[in-house]
Amino acid sequence: MASEITEEQKKNPVRTREEIVGSFYAQSDENTRLQRSRHGQLEFRTTMAYIHRYATARSKVLEVGAGTGRYSVALAKEGMHVTAVELAERHLAILRENGRGLDNLRAYQGDATELGRFPDGAFDATLVLGPMYHLYTPEEVDRAIDEAIRVTKSGGVLLFAFLSVYAIMYANYLYGRWAFGQEENFTEDYRVKHYKEQLFTGYDVAEFERLFDEKPVEHLATAGTDGPLEALEDRPDFCIPDEDFDAFAAWHLAFAEKRELLGETSHLLYICRKKERKFSERGVHGCGPGVV
Repeated sequence: MASEITEEQKKNPVRTREEIVGSFYAQSDENTRLQRSRHGQLEFRTTMAYIHRYATARSKVLEVGAGTGRYSVALAKEGMHVTAVELAERHLAILRENGRGLDNLRAYQGDATELGRFPDGAFDATLVLGPMYHLYTPEEVDRAIDEAIRVTKSGGVLLFAFLSVYAIMYANYLYGRWAFGQEENFTEDYRVKHYKEQLFTGYDVAEFERLFDEKPVEHLATAGTDGPLEALEDRPDFCIPDEDFDAFAAWHLAFAEKRELLGETSHLLYICRKKERKFSERGVHGCGPGVV
């Protein structure tokens, strides 16, 4: 994970969020990100474990910001009815190729802040596993959360992935340019910054959780998906051999929700359930049942 724009982007500045994100992913290999490193493998395995806690083979699942389809394709192969939405055209093309032959997988181009093609309450589970890294204004963040909740049925589960700002610092700036990273991610009085030129924006865990305080959801869990591995994996002495990885992944999952460990993990999940609508015995003007 990089938390700053590339030299090419600096030479050819772009203005919109869509252009900045699209330019980055046009040059990166997102298709193998969750396979080529131990922290990516751990992130995928942990995230899938949480998805399986709340979704079944018959679930209707929406993945927003589906990338090249690593999760969407895997879930569709398990029998789930999956709808994938991806902003980047390059990723969408790879996703469709990866999902070729899966009749229970549909893929569309779209943005997390506008899911108007889907009706209210259409999905049993909604996965937002990337867009929150690249939404910067309070209005965009709020809109993406509201849209995900809207298209999820009452009682359905939502998983939002987000980044720890502290892990961004550990993973990217312990090997030089700490002052630059600190200025990019924090104000002078150490408040967390969010702006589109960051490319990847990180959160304090409690800060992200507060985004849902007024939303019609019940918080189920906040979990770290890859621990401190991204910061450690570049060390020449780092080693988790294949024969140890299963045990390590199970150990990590057992402690994934421990509060004292969350700040050091690069990728996290905020997991919540959309509240059931309550009906009063008599509706408006006393004429039948109504929503409370």
